[in-house]
Amino acid sequence: MASKSKTLDDLFHDTLRDIYYAEKKILKALPKMRRAAQSKELKAAFEKHEAQTESQVERLEQVFEMMGKAARGKTCDAIEGIIAEGEEIAEEFKGTPALDAGLISAAQAVEHYEITRYGTLKQWAIELGMKDAAALLDKTLREEAMTDEDLTSLAQSLANVRAKKAA
Repeated sequence: MASKSKTLDDLFHDTLRDIYYAEKKILKALPKMRRAAQSKELKAAFEKHEAQTESQVERLEQVFEMMGKAARGKTCDAIEGIIAEGEEIAEEFKGTPALDAGLISAAQAVEHYEITRYGTLKQWAIELGMKDAAALLDKTLREEAMTDEDLTSLAQSLANVRAKKAA
């Protein structure tokens, strides 16, 4: 039993630490994914998302600052597992026509996790009266959703087609 009553503010801070850790892990994983990708289009998509992720980390740091808290991550087991699965796909499908489709699926698992986290954090920020934080979180949420859409388009127009033709 916790010694003190936990509030939405505590939960917001805890979840913010979780996604901060996740974004830092993603920043380390994206260059590996870019190098593993076969098509120039997917390499470019990973490069673009790496630059976006750097901005997203900066936005999270601004939210921590608004709260008067240090920007510190908290180990996120979910992102550790999602990234490990992506690394497994990269290894198992290396050099095959299905590699890029697999990398996109791994990247979308990351995006979907981020979308859930940012959606929740944005709503909590609104409920906590943190309008500026909610706006920052919403900007990131919209970027993550757009990245997911871009990855879907790339999968449908290129990667899945190449993976299927090889059969």
